[in-house]
Parts: sequence; structure tokens; C-alpha cells
Amino acid sequence: MAWDWQVFCKNTIEGNIEPRCWAGGNDTTYLQWMFDAWGWTLAVAACAWVVAMVVGAVVGTVRTLPNSPWLVRLGNAWVELFRNIPILVQLFIWYFVVPKLVPPMRDVPGFVLVVCALGFFTSARIAEQVRAGVQALPRGQRYAGMAMGFTTAQTYRYVLLPMAFRIILPPLTSESMNLLKNSSVAFAVSIAELTMFAMQAQEETSRGIEIYLAVTALYALSAFAVNRVFAFIERKVRIPGFIVAGGTGGGH
Repeated sequence: MAWDWQVFCKNTIEGNIEPRCWAGGNDTTYLQWMFDAWGWTLAVAACAWVVAMVVGAVVGTVRTLPNSPWLVRLGNAWVELFRNIPILVQLFIWYFVVPKLVPPMRDVPGFVLVVCALGFFTSARIAEQVRAGVQALPRGQRYAGMAMGFTTAQTYRYVLLPMAFRIILPPLTSESMNLLKNSSVAFAVSIAELTMFAMQAQEETSRGIEIYLAVTALYALSAFAVNRVFAFIERKVRIPGFIVAGGTGGGH
């Protein structure tokens, strides 16, 4: 069967081929639809990444506090809860169960619920990386901060966390790429992202090869861009003489 890449130039309503693969007015082509879906994929992933980084950094830091056993237990409970439940199950809980239990959540857009599900799921994994990064530092780092008169919060802010985040940049890169790929579960609750586009467009056009190859290329391009951004950051913040195995790309 011959490939037909002109499928992306077809009008989604009338089926005729549009000039320059771009329709005007209220009409749209499959190419326009695909780029709109790509935008939703990136939006879901970016917002969930912000949630995951903020929550994961806080929970991971809490798990390393030396004199707060209850906070450590709460942090451990958070990690075990969100890390051990499949992401699709968590998504359904946020979308179908939480609004039933918390009536005000019924008016929350589905996009926000998806971001919460992905963000909290990923936060547990980032929290584990932050904990490992802080605990990988020599004890002298903490003692040096205390000797300078820093409070615990200041020691973490100015001494421990800046070093820890440099250490965890390689695994954080992988986790960010995974989050981008995990955003595909949003199709299950009717978020118009790339995977949903691929499924619907393939049903309408019967051109599954072209549709899924194009969507795969956009996912790969997005993940590669994330990898390169983190590789650039890793090179910029690297401490001279301090080598972390398994970097994201640049030479050490």
C-alpha cells in the first residue's frame, strides 16, 4: 500500500486537500489538528513538570531532615503512595473519584486534574532523587553551613540543595523525558493531545502509518529537545573537578 502524506493537507470536515496544508476560517486540516494536539501535549507536560519539581523538591528535602522523624515518615509515605500506584489508575482517581468526594472539584477543568495526577506521580520519583542527592553529599557540607551560623533552612538553600541538584541532573533529565511520554495517558480522559489525535485521525482517514509515524516523530523531537536543554544546563552548572557519572550528553 502506497503512503499518502497528503492526508495531513486534508480538511477534517470536507475531506478536500487544502493549499499549503493550512485551512482558513473555522476549518482545519489534519496538520493543524496535529500541531494543536502537540501544543496540548507540551502544555500538560510542562505544567506537570512544574508541579513535580516543586512538590518533589519539598518532599525530598523533608526526607533528609535530621531531627524531624515525623516529617521524614510523611515524606516516605508520600513517595510510597504515589510511586506504587500506576499512573493511569491515579489519573482515573483524580478525574472520576476526587470530584465525587470533593464537590468543589467538579468545576475544575480536566486539564488541571491531569496535571495534578502526572505532577504528583512524578513528584514521588523526583523526591527520591532529591533525597539521594542530598544524602550523597559529604557530612562536612552540612557541618560547614552550621559552622557559618546558618539555620537549617539556610543550610539547605545555600549549601546542600545547590550541590544536590547538580548531582541529580542526569536522572532528572530521564524523569523529565518520561513525564513528557507519560502525558500520553491524558487521552484516557479526553484531553486533545497527540495520542488522542493519532487515534481519532487514524479512524477518520484509515492512514495509520502516516499518522502514527508523524506523532512518533513529534514525541521523539520533544524528548530530544528536553535532553539537549538539560545537557546545556548540566554543562553550565558543572562544578570544576566534580564529575558525575552518567551525564546527559556533554563531555566531562
